[in-house]
Amino acid sequence: MKSDLTEKDAKPVLGWGSDIVAELLRRLGIKYVCVNPGSSFRGLHDSLINYLGNEKPQMLLSLHEQSVVAIAHGYYKACGEPMAVVVHSNVGLMAGMMSIFNAWCDRVPMLILGATGAVDSAVRRNWIDWSHTFRDQGALVRHFVKWDEQPTTPRAQIDSILRAYQASNTAPCGPSYVILDRRLQEDALQGDIALPDIARYKPKAPATPSKEALDSAVAMLSAAKNIVMLIGRVSLDREQWDRRVALAERLKARVVTDLRMGASFPTEHPLHGGPADLFLSPNDKAAIGKADLVLSLDWYDLADTMLQAGGSAKVISVSVDHHAHNSYSGDHQRLAPVDLDMAVEPHMAVAALLDRLKPPAKPMAIEQKRAPDFTGDPALTPTLADLGQAMAKLRDGRQITLARAPLNWPSASYPFREPLDYLGYDGGGGVGSGPGMTVGAALALAGSGRVVVGIMGDGEFLGAVSALWTAAHYNIPLLMVVANNRSYFTDEIQQETVARERKRPVANRWIGQRIDDPAVDLAGLARDFGVEAEGPIEKAGDLFAALERGIKAAEAGKPYVIDVVIDPSRGASFDWLSDA
Repeated sequence: MKSDLTEKDAKPVLGWGSDIVAELLRRLGIKYVCVNPGSSFRGLHDSLINYLGNEKPQMLLSLHEQSVVAIAHGYYKACGEPMAVVVHSNVGLMAGMMSIFNAWCDRVPMLILGATGAVDSAVRRNWIDWSHTFRDQGALVRHFVKWDEQPTTPRAQIDSILRAYQASNTAPCGPSYVILDRRLQEDALQGDIALPDIARYKPKAPATPSKEALDSAVAMLSAAKNIVMLIGRVSLDREQWDRRVALAERLKARVVTDLRMGASFPTEHPLHGGPADLFLSPNDKAAIGKADLVLSLDWYDLADTMLQAGGSAKVISVSVDHHAHNSYSGDHQRLAPVDLDMAVEPHMAVAALLDRLKPPAKPMAIEQKRAPDFTGDPALTPTLADLGQAMAKLRDGRQITLARAPLNWPSASYPFREPLDYLGYDGGGGVGSGPGMTVGAALALAGSGRVVVGIMGDGEFLGAVSALWTAAHYNIPLLMVVANNRSYFTDEIQQETVARERKRPVANRWIGQRIDDPAVDLAGLARDFGVEAEGPIEKAGDLFAALERGIKAAEAGKPYVIDVVIDPSRGASFDWLSDA
């Protein structure tokens, strides 16, 4: 959507404090700013629209701050570029805090701009400015952002924005937060403001491994007979994907990946130990337990992984994640004992190791099996296994990006073959990130030829269903599939576990968990937000045709939602809950 301003009216002249912020966003290359409106940033809103003309960046409207931040999260996961978001005062910040925590745990950069009622109490408006002003608003999120600051002069805004952007995009990445006082935005500038050369404030370049660390790593890898590679937080870049494959083949290493992270290695590769799983599969545990060396590429929970697997393997850890750790939350996980700590980003270590070790002359063959035809039983309710098999068949001849998959996703039926096949989870494990992240990923990949599909449970969908309006309003093509078991079913299993331990009735596990009686009209909700939808699909025999209609709608440039009733008692294992 472009501004209604004429070219004559839209001559950019820095006149107000918020114009500086808008101009910096443009110069930083930010393409989108996602907002839920608020009077605390009305000055910045005006600058984005009337100074920039709502172009470069373009403003996106979302209906809740939870989705404002989640959209930016999904956008980065799909294209590797940060977005900016604006949240209204303290109340908007609090509404978006779960999504900010998700981005922090997932090490996703974004520039979060906040605002506050005038810090100068003499010019505060009656009632609302007082309620919306905190003495230290940044303290709400300080423990899970890379940087927060509240500048007090127009010139100070420049340093604050540039520092926040630089910190956010320097590994380990994460969100940064800058608070803009309402009067600072709205006061006219006094005198000329010189903006610096943005190129001189780039994020810090990644470090290269030291010669000593490389020598030690090469010696350990060359001596090992049974190596396991744990691939965790890594880049979407195709060249880096190919290097990881080459290194695994050179080392003849068994590879373990994780559904919490995005696709990082071809799961049909003979060195991949089996389908990616949420937490460790029994096969993965056995492989790690037998290994004499584990090479961890920014693995999420290295210490617990090694404890679960047992064994006596030496460990090479490649990560800079320690730079983000603080004692406020436990997202840093248990402290891992390692034998060689390479404090660099994984892609830098992989490239350096390949230069020293040299890849094999001939890459290993990867057999990509064609998905079998899907014929669902017309007498049975669909399962997640049915959903996975139908999606695998529909992928033939298409490029599909799974922006989200539900817990117990049957990854054995849906192999990952390239980086954009799957984007992973949200990092923090809250409920409600799925819709916004799917919309953000679809925005990032619009026009790329890829179909973005977000598959999520009904609880996840209902947690932030209003994100669909943004997809409808901006014509963002996507398919959202609700795997609807009409329950917070994972918690049913948790309650059953407790009841069994206490020798109490397991039949009561559903109380306070079921989303039924009445069942929610999920397709009707989607249509109310302007998105075409169908369902509930209650027979497995109807599943394939419904999914095909949804994919074709997304290919035609539309958002589409399908409500699929899922039988959770078949086709999925909840054994991982014992380790969760």
